[in-house]
Amino acid sequence: MHLASWRRQPDGGFLNYRELARELVPYAKRLGFTHLELLPIAEHPLDDSWGYQSTGHFAPTSRHGSPEDLRAFIDACHAQELGVLLDWVPGHFPGDAHGLANFDGTALYEYPDPKKAEHKDWGALIFNYERNEVRSFLLSSACYWLEEFHFDGLRVDAVASMIYLDFSKRAGDFVPNRHGGNENLEAIDILRAVNTATHGAFPGTVMIAEESTDWPLVSRPPQSGGLGFSMKWNMGWMHDTLAYFREDPLQRSQHHSWLTFAMVYAYTENFVLPLSHDEVVHLKRSLLGKMPGDEWQTLANLRLLLSYQWTLPGKKLLFRGGEFAQSTEWDFGNSLPWGLLEHAGHAGVQRMVADLNRLYVGHRALHRFDFEPSGFRWLDCDDKTHSILSFLRMDEERCLIVALNFTPLPRRGYRIAVPRRGVYRELFNSDSERYGGSDVVNLAALNAQAVAAMGMAYSVELELPPLAGIVLGTV
Repeated sequence: MHLASWRRQPDGGFLNYRELARELVPYAKRLGFTHLELLPIAEHPLDDSWGYQSTGHFAPTSRHGSPEDLRAFIDACHAQELGVLLDWVPGHFPGDAHGLANFDGTALYEYPDPKKAEHKDWGALIFNYERNEVRSFLLSSACYWLEEFHFDGLRVDAVASMIYLDFSKRAGDFVPNRHGGNENLEAIDILRAVNTATHGAFPGTVMIAEESTDWPLVSRPPQSGGLGFSMKWNMGWMHDTLAYFREDPLQRSQHHSWLTFAMVYAYTENFVLPLSHDEVVHLKRSLLGKMPGDEWQTLANLRLLLSYQWTLPGKKLLFRGGEFAQSTEWDFGNSLPWGLLEHAGHAGVQRMVADLNRLYVGHRALHRFDFEPSGFRWLDCDDKTHSILSFLRMDEERCLIVALNFTPLPRRGYRIAVPRRGVYRELFNSDSERYGGSDVVNLAALNAQAVAAMGMAYSVELELPPLAGIVLGTV
């Protein structure tokens, strides 16, 4: 999240880190979140950059107080068993004269060759990864945040811009590497060194790559040819999923593969499923604003989107405001629109997110094997006629059944496979009246019948609500 947009002071100023701890930590804990990820808080000259144009790679921004205040914020998070991740930006830096650019009158931190020196899209300079001094600078910066402030990990921004020499460049506008390729070999070495150093010096550290291409082995160890990250953002899942949800529900059957394709490659990396800040700015609309239909349907679609995200394999990331269905785009210059919580539909989405978090943490089947095929099995991924998905989530002992209906038509008497004989009950239903839904729920126990379905010997018959997801478990 972007700390400045949590809540502004009455005079428009920023809350201190300690004030943020008093407000933000109880809120995150109440909603069941396990980690907070902060957009870059290294010192930066322009609020409009959201922190991504850093000039102080060893200095937390003074907008929210002193370094001691930041330590107090992180200590408060840890006291409530909340992890804290920091967005770290080693891929570029601004060209401001008071920063690193042309530091001693020469290209000291950036490449001297103009074809290698600049990200023109961002108006930023690229670190010269060929220099040992720059390598040491970036290694030291990564370790500094972990050692001095006890962050639990780093989300590394724009990894693709580091590892490709031709990132956002046309043919002829970049300098190939010594083998004639487009890979930035020195940047790759630095990323491997950073991951090796942080994991070695700070065991348990989480290193997450925002990497937007199909570069292989991002979250695999360097000794196996990987980059060494703990996890990688699944940008393909994010883009396919949001494109699908923009479609009119009655036309979604034509795009069913946009939902199922992510599971084809789900275990090639340790994936995070992100719904990030980049998707709710620059006229892309808020998550709620992307949803089609009337007011009821837009809220139902958003509840369904979040249910789909939480029940699929992969760790979850939701940008601030999404948990209460922010209706407008994120505006870094203003506080979050907390007044929306006075409306039942928005308060219902917030209650649902809290329940999803508790469901996820409380049932190992939803997270134990997030990165292994043994934790997931399709029941039916081909019912594009009705736009329904169903699957199992499993751990060593227990199995949960998930069914998702992506149309506004309730399915009465829907038969779904279950893995074994027994009595099942509904653990979660995004259409519950508690969340602002139409309350098509399954209150009674569901007895497994010896009726074959979806390739299994047993099944149950239930009510599948409109634009909603349900989770079943054994009694």
